[in-house]
Amino acid sequence: MKPRVSIVGTGFVGKGLALLIANSPHFSLGRILTRRPLAHVKHPCPHTLTNSLNELLDHADIVVECSGHVLHATEVCQAALEAGLPVVTMNAEFQVTAGSYFVGRGLITEAEGDQPGCLAALKEQAELAGLTPIVYGNIKGYLNHNPSLQDMLYWAHRQHISLQQVTSFTDGTKLQIEQALVANGLGADIAQPGLFGPSCDNLEEDVTPLINAALQMGTPISDYVLSSTLPRGVFLVGVQEHPYHQGALKYLRMGDGPFYVLLTNYHLVYMEIMRTLLRVKRGIGPLLTNSATPRIGVAAITKRVLEAGQILSHGVGSFDVRGEAIRIQEHPDHVPIGLLYGARIKHRIEPGHILTFQDVELPDSLALEAWKTIRTRVLKTVPAVTTSITKTGRGQ
Repeated sequence: MKPRVSIVGTGFVGKGLALLIANSPHFSLGRILTRRPLAHVKHPCPHTLTNSLNELLDHADIVVECSGHVLHATEVCQAALEAGLPVVTMNAEFQVTAGSYFVGRGLITEAEGDQPGCLAALKEQAELAGLTPIVYGNIKGYLNHNPSLQDMLYWAHRQHISLQQVTSFTDGTKLQIEQALVANGLGADIAQPGLFGPSCDNLEEDVTPLINAALQMGTPISDYVLSSTLPRGVFLVGVQEHPYHQGALKYLRMGDGPFYVLLTNYHLVYMEIMRTLLRVKRGIGPLLTNSATPRIGVAAITKRVLEAGQILSHGVGSFDVRGEAIRIQEHPDHVPIGLLYGARIKHRIEPGHILTFQDVELPDSLALEAWKTIRTRVLKTVPAVTTSITKTGRGQ
């Protein structure tokens, strides 16, 4: 009997995944959870829609959470794990905010398809090939920290995605969240708050600043390059110093070494979730988690003046704040941007300020309680980055 996969979310990812599962030889489609009235949801598999979390769980052997909503995802993941069900997410926002709370309480993993999962898969491939990863890189095509509402409405309409999504992509929040998850899950650090992000036309040549940063720090780093010409994928820089393997890699046109760039020149979003579902079915274990004790968080940086009493409807993809990767120990009082649903501003705040818990009042939620637990754990014990990398230098 094919395992039943139930899905949380009816957006681009949820709809596409449902179509794949409905025609899969490996899985059957369970239920699809939505918070909207069923009659208002246009979906290719309408008979599977439900507003009932219990019904979703009763018709599931695996749960996929891809709602994009941190608070909702936290509630669903707790219920699924308490029911003994494995959880696959495509929700980096949830993972970097509350995901660590669930590590060790059941099987929970981010999926391939978005950049973090693709980098986790590329890491597995690199290590099997004998390379030691030192840079985990995202490729960003365009960045504007404070885009206008008019521009974002235009692009949301043109690209058929929500205003919130296109804004979080454009202002870099989504990128910062993804690379924070990569750092936490793959045992890396960040070179600086907000990441480095050098401009890049030639990946093999222009990635040098990231390599040098990793070598100087003595740890792998999670970062990105900004390029209008490179494909929308991910890359990894690995080290190989054995003469025999270097000779083989030179023959394979990978360069002289000891640094080698591996590129995945695509990410297929929901289409690649199927590989993670097969991984879960085979009992291989998580591909990527945010770790039980993450080093990196994503703070909320104000884009404009916020007045006392102002309510922020959400953080990720807003015109009030953007996200920036930071070290939790350096900013222990920062408010994760993923928690800013219905946040009330306590006093006037100028642009460029990192929001702290002294600046806002947050409604009670499981996600907030999860973050408090995570923060306490992190401040007591910060995990060491255990990967050892070469100290071989590289020219500027």
